[in-house]
Amino acid sequence: MNADPATGIRMVVFDVGETLVDESRGWLSQARAAGISNFTFSAMFGSLIERSMDHRLIWKELGIQAPDHVGQILSSDLYPDARSALRPLQGIGLSVGIAGNQPEGAIKQLAETGISADFVASSTQWGIAKPDEKFFARVMEESGLAADAILYVGDRLDNDVLPARKSGMKTAFIIRGPWGHIHARRPEANLADYRIQSLEELVHLLA
Repeated sequence: MNADPATGIRMVVFDVGETLVDESRGWLSQARAAGISNFTFSAMFGSLIERSMDHRLIWKELGIQAPDHVGQILSSDLYPDARSALRPLQGIGLSVGIAGNQPEGAIKQLAETGISADFVASSTQWGIAKPDEKFFARVMEESGLAADAILYVGDRLDNDVLPARKSGMKTAFIIRGPWGHIHARRPEANLADYRIQSLEELVHLLA
Protein backbone atom coordinates (compact mmCIF):
# COMPACT_ATOMS: atom_id res chain seq x y z
CA MET A 1 0.00 0.00 0.00
CA ASN A 2 1.31 3.40 -0.97
CA ALA A 3 0.53 6.58 0.92
CA ASP A 4 -0.53 9.89 -0.55
CA PRO A 5 2.56 11.91 0.38
CA ALA A 6 0.55 15.09 0.89
CA THR A 7 -2.01 13.60 3.28
CA GLY A 8 -0.67 10.27 4.57
CA ILE A 9 -3.86 8.58 3.33
CA ARG A 10 -3.32 4.91 2.53
CA MET A 11 -6.92 3.67 2.37
CA VAL A 12 -10.25 5.17 1.34
CA VAL A 13 -13.31 3.60 2.99
CA PHE A 14 -16.75 4.28 1.56
CA ASP A 15 -20.16 4.35 3.17
CA VAL A 16 -22.81 2.53 1.12
CA GLY A 17 -26.22 4.26 1.03
CA GLU A 18 -26.22 7.56 -0.89
CA THR A 19 -22.43 7.34 -1.24
CA LEU A 20 -22.10 4.36 -3.59
CA VAL A 21 -25.75 3.37 -3.86
CA ASP A 22 -28.73 5.55 -4.81
CA GLU A 23 -31.43 4.35 -2.42
CA SER A 24 -34.33 6.10 -4.19
CA ARG A 25 -35.71 3.01 -5.91
CA GLY A 26 -35.58 0.90 -2.75
CA TRP A 27 -37.35 3.41 -0.53
CA LEU A 28 -39.97 4.42 -3.09
CA SER A 29 -40.78 0.77 -3.84
CA GLN A 30 -41.54 0.37 -0.13
CA ALA A 31 -43.73 3.48 -0.25
CA ARG A 32 -45.69 2.06 -3.20
CA ALA A 33 -46.08 -1.26 -1.37
CA ALA A 34 -47.56 0.68 1.56
CA GLY A 35 -49.88 2.70 -0.68
CA ILE A 36 -48.09 6.01 -0.09
CA SER A 37 -47.42 8.42 -2.94
CA ASN A 38 -43.80 9.24 -3.78
CA PHE A 39 -44.45 12.92 -3.11
CA THR A 40 -45.84 12.35 0.39
CA PHE A 41 -43.18 9.82 1.31
CA SER A 42 -40.31 12.05 0.16
CA ALA A 43 -41.66 15.06 2.06
CA MET A 44 -42.03 13.10 5.30
CA PHE A 45 -38.63 11.45 4.88
CA GLY A 46 -36.94 14.82 4.41
CA SER A 47 -38.77 16.20 7.44
CA LEU A 48 -37.28 13.47 9.63
CA ILE A 49 -33.76 14.20 8.38
CA GLU A 50 -34.23 17.95 8.89
CA ARG A 51 -35.26 17.29 12.51
CA SER A 52 -32.29 14.91 13.05
CA MET A 53 -34.65 12.02 13.72
CA ASP A 54 -34.17 8.37 12.80
CA HIS A 55 -35.41 7.95 9.22
CA ARG A 56 -36.72 4.50 10.10
CA LEU A 57 -39.53 6.24 11.99
CA ILE A 58 -41.04 7.14 8.61
CA TRP A 59 -43.80 4.55 8.91
CA LYS A 60 -44.77 5.72 12.39
CA GLU A 61 -44.82 9.31 11.13
CA LEU A 62 -47.15 8.21 8.33
CA GLY A 63 -49.31 6.31 10.81
CA ILE A 64 -48.99 2.96 9.06
CA GLN A 65 -47.31 -0.37 9.65
CA ALA A 66 -43.97 -0.85 7.95
CA PRO A 67 -44.36 -2.92 4.76
CA ASP A 68 -42.90 -6.42 4.61
CA HIS A 69 -41.19 -5.49 1.35
CA VAL A 70 -37.39 -5.55 1.76
CA GLY A 71 -35.34 -3.66 -0.82
CA GLN A 72 -32.30 -5.13 -2.51
CA ILE A 73 -29.28 -3.44 -4.02
CA LEU A 74 -29.23 -3.85 -7.80
CA SER A 75 -26.51 -2.94 -10.24
CA SER A 76 -28.77 -0.18 -11.58
CA ASP A 77 -28.85 1.40 -8.10
CA LEU A 78 -25.15 2.25 -8.12
CA TYR A 79 -24.34 5.89 -8.67
CA PRO A 80 -22.66 6.26 -12.09
CA ASP A 81 -19.32 7.19 -10.51
CA ALA A 82 -19.22 4.30 -8.01
CA ARG A 83 -17.27 1.86 -10.17
CA SER A 84 -15.38 4.54 -12.08
CA ALA A 85 -14.01 6.05 -8.85
CA LEU A 86 -12.92 2.93 -6.97
CA ARG A 87 -10.66 1.53 -9.66
CA PRO A 88 -8.60 4.72 -10.19
CA LEU A 89 -7.99 5.00 -6.44
CA GLN A 90 -6.60 1.48 -6.44
CA GLY A 91 -4.65 2.42 -9.54
CA ILE A 92 -2.77 5.16 -7.69
CA GLY A 93 -1.81 2.75 -4.92
CA LEU A 94 -4.56 3.37 -2.37
CA SER A 95 -6.48 0.52 -0.79
CA VAL A 96 -10.26 0.69 -0.88
CA GLY A 97 -12.79 -0.48 1.69
CA ILE A 98 -16.60 -0.40 1.93
CA ALA A 99 -18.33 -0.32 5.31
CA GLY A 100 -21.79 1.00 6.09
CA ASN A 101 -24.99 0.44 8.00
CA GLN A 102 -26.64 -2.20 5.85
CA PRO A 103 -29.05 -5.11 6.38
CA GLU A 104 -28.33 -8.78 5.96
CA GLY A 105 -27.59 -9.71 2.37
CA ALA A 106 -26.14 -6.33 1.39
CA ILE A 107 -22.55 -7.58 1.07
CA LYS A 108 -23.59 -10.32 -1.35
CA GLN A 109 -25.76 -7.88 -3.30
CA LEU A 110 -22.89 -5.39 -3.61
CA ALA A 111 -20.61 -8.14 -4.89
CA GLU A 112 -23.20 -9.04 -7.52
CA THR A 113 -23.14 -5.45 -8.83
CA GLY A 114 -19.47 -5.87 -9.75
CA ILE A 115 -18.14 -3.53 -7.08
CA SER A 116 -14.73 -4.67 -5.83
CA ALA A 117 -12.76 -3.54 -2.81
CA ASP A 118 -10.05 -4.77 -0.47
CA PHE A 119 -12.75 -5.40 2.10
CA VAL A 120 -16.55 -5.05 2.20
CA ALA A 121 -18.37 -5.08 5.53
CA SER A 122 -21.69 -4.08 7.05
CA SER A 123 -23.14 -3.20 10.44
CA THR A 124 -25.17 -6.42 10.38
CA GLN A 125 -22.07 -8.52 9.78
CA TRP A 126 -20.14 -6.79 12.57
CA GLY A 127 -23.04 -6.41 14.99
CA ILE A 128 -22.12 -2.72 15.41
CA ALA A 129 -23.78 0.23 13.71
CA LYS A 130 -22.63 3.77 13.02
CA PRO A 131 -22.21 6.18 14.69
CA ASP A 132 -20.87 3.85 17.43
CA GLU A 133 -17.14 4.45 17.85
CA LYS A 134 -16.66 0.67 17.85
CA PHE A 135 -17.73 0.62 14.21
CA PHE A 136 -14.84 2.87 13.22
CA ALA A 137 -12.47 0.93 15.46
CA ARG A 138 -13.52 -2.15 13.49
CA VAL A 139 -12.76 -0.34 10.24
CA MET A 140 -9.23 0.29 11.52
CA GLU A 141 -8.90 -3.33 12.60
CA GLU A 142 -10.06 -4.56 9.20
CA SER A 143 -7.67 -2.24 7.37
CA GLY A 144 -4.69 -2.84 9.63
CA LEU A 145 -4.00 0.90 9.56
CA ALA A 146 -3.92 3.76 12.02
CA ALA A 147 -6.90 6.12 11.94
CA ASP A 148 -5.04 9.00 10.33
CA ALA A 149 -4.11 6.82 7.33
CA ILE A 150 -7.81 6.25 6.52
CA LEU A 151 -10.17 8.57 4.65
CA TYR A 152 -13.82 7.81 5.36
CA VAL A 153 -16.29 8.98 2.72
CA GLY A 154 -19.98 9.47 3.49
CA ASP A 155 -23.07 11.56 2.87
CA ARG A 156 -24.06 12.14 6.51
CA LEU A 157 -22.57 14.30 9.21
CA ASP A 158 -24.10 12.38 12.12
CA ASN A 159 -23.26 8.85 10.96
CA ASP A 160 -20.17 9.40 8.83
CA VAL A 161 -18.16 12.61 9.01
CA LEU A 162 -18.37 13.50 12.69
CA PRO A 163 -17.85 10.04 14.25
CA ALA A 164 -15.11 9.13 11.76
CA ARG A 165 -13.39 12.44 12.49
CA LYS A 166 -13.72 11.80 16.23
CA SER A 167 -12.00 8.44 15.75
CA GLY A 168 -9.04 10.22 14.17
CA MET A 169 -9.80 9.45 10.53
CA LYS A 170 -9.75 11.97 7.73
CA THR A 171 -13.16 12.55 6.20
CA ALA A 172 -14.83 13.39 2.90
CA PHE A 173 -18.42 14.67 2.90
CA ILE A 174 -20.24 13.94 -0.35
CA ILE A 175 -23.18 16.23 -1.01
CA ARG A 176 -25.83 14.05 -2.63
CA GLY A 177 -28.96 12.28 -1.54
CA PRO A 178 -31.34 13.69 1.09
CA TRP A 179 -28.86 13.71 3.99
CA GLY A 180 -26.08 15.22 1.92
CA HIS A 181 -28.13 18.17 0.73
CA ILE A 182 -29.77 18.83 4.09
CA HIS A 183 -26.60 18.38 6.16
CA ALA A 184 -24.57 20.56 3.76
CA ARG A 185 -26.34 23.60 5.22
CA ARG A 186 -25.06 22.84 8.73
CA PRO A 187 -21.88 24.47 10.02
CA GLU A 188 -20.40 21.08 10.98
CA ALA A 189 -20.09 20.28 7.28
CA ASN A 190 -17.01 22.51 7.26
CA LEU A 191 -15.25 20.06 9.60
CA ALA A 192 -14.79 17.53 6.78
CA ASP A 193 -11.32 17.43 5.23
CA TYR A 194 -12.91 17.24 1.78
CA ARG A 195 -16.31 18.53 0.66
CA ILE A 196 -17.23 16.96 -2.68
CA GLN A 197 -20.10 16.76 -5.16
CA SER A 198 -19.05 13.44 -6.71
CA LEU A 199 -16.63 10.57 -6.23
CA GLU A 200 -14.86 11.57 -9.43
CA GLU A 201 -14.02 14.85 -7.74
CA LEU A 202 -12.47 12.91 -4.87
CA VAL A 203 -10.31 10.92 -7.29
CA HIS A 204 -8.99 14.15 -8.80
CA LEU A 205 -8.24 15.59 -5.36
CA LEU A 206 -6.31 12.52 -4.23
CA ALA A 207 -4.55 11.93 -7.53
